[in-house]
Amino acid sequence: MIDDAFLKDNEAIIRKLQQIPVLRSMEKEHLQKLLDLSEIREFSPGEQIVEEGRFDHLIYYLISGKAKIVKDHKELAIIRRTGDVFGEMGVIDGSARSASVFAVDKTVCLCTDMSQIEALYGDSKFAFRYTVFRGFAQILANRLRMTTAELLQLREALADSKRSEA
Repeated sequence: MIDDAFLKDNEAIIRKLQQIPVLRSMEKEHLQKLLDLSEIREFSPGEQIVEEGRFDHLIYYLISGKAKIVKDHKELAIIRRTGDVFGEMGVIDGSARSASVFAVDKTVCLCTDMSQIEALYGDSKFAFRYTVFRGFAQILANRLRMTTAELLQLREALADSKRSEA
């Protein structure tokens, strides 16, 4: 793990967080508070970040590196862009992790425990919740668009296959 005290005072990490689309609108003082409620974790290649079937309250913002999402020993996706988020589904609906995530190469993530945000009070709590859940909505909308496009392509391919058999 990276030295949290060093990173929390480091302007470079704040600038990196400001590149994350779902955090871009946060003021610098709120980003610092988010760092205070989070950990910066570094994962080695092949190291498991998230375990399928486990319950927790963590969400992960990719800062650098690459990670792969795996379900039933099958690779589903590679996460590689700064700001990519994973682990949000369990936080949204309280369910167990639906897939595992492994570091592909040296991977650095901001790990935020949503139960810490829920423990805040006043404007900070509402600002953080709004920003995080708005980000979740954007992510899920994008994933739904991609899934819909894939479904339509598969339906078209199936229809073409049935037409060629007839």
